Amino acid sequence: MIRKLKNYLMDNRDRQRINIALSKGLGMMNTRSIDLTNPVTWEFSGFSQNGEDGILDVLRHQLINSNRYFIEIGVSDGIQNNSAWLVVAEQYYGIMIEGNSKLLERAKRMIEGYSIGAECYNMFVTRENVQNLKSMSFHHDPDVLSIDIDGNDYYIAKAILDCGLRPKIFVVEYNSVYGPDRSETIEYRDDFNFKKAHPTELYYGVSISGWRIFFDRYGYRFLTVDRNGVNAFFVDPVFFNATFLSGIKGLIFAENGFQYKKFHKSSEEQFALIADQKFISIE
Repeated sequence: MIRKLKNYLMDNRDRQRINIALSKGLGMMNTRSIDLTNPVTWEFSGFSQNGEDGILDVLRHQLINSNRYFIEIGVSDGIQNNSAWLVVAEQYYGIMIEGNSKLLERAKRMIEGYSIGAECYNMFVTRENVQNLKSMSFHHDPDVLSIDIDGNDYYIAKAILDCGLRPKIFVVEYNSVYGPDRSETIEYRDDFNFKKAHPTELYYGVSISGWRIFFDRYGYRFLTVDRNGVNAFFVDPVFFNATFLSGIKGLIFAENGFQYKKFHKSSEEQFALIADQKFISIE
């Protein structure tokens, strides 16, 4: 009985959060003045934290063809991520993956009331089990694929593309601590946890330069990072009008606002705090 009551109260809070996110997102979306050459003008956040909902909204509407399918790895509780807007507001089909079982249960309860096409899976994604992700996916060329795992992102993205998945829009987090020029990532560990990897919690992920080198190798085009310095956006140019892509003048790099607020140091000064860790060059 107590557990049912807790779940009921939690569900009510989540419904309130969803309604707030929808209202906020719709308000921001409808007051934008979009300049297709300037991704800063595309941004809005309903469920996302850093304007991703808006950037994805513009990019999805520029697709030459769409299957209205997504994959997101690292969806947290199903409400604060890059796919909740697609699920709740746009009724997309797709896969939401989360390694934390408690968060995944909340995500399941959330989408059950708002979506008929999204599926939730409790899965800690590694290089070895990415093939299972391909088997689970209804489309191997989803409109959107987002990775937010604060750790092995580079290795998982490589395994995803190597196994035959080919998203049209690829959203990845980068770690601004590396600065705009270093092409590096962390050493791979199956059980990597950034909260345990280093006391500063700065040792994780991939540099923006590393991501650009990596995605260029697979034929993707870099478009922009968000203003908060968290996400980078890459697209398969086959699915977009060449004139639209060539006109985009996106942000090349931005400091992570959350990390800057926490440490009151520039990315170069933050990197000095983890400089003794092992890094892998991306070439």
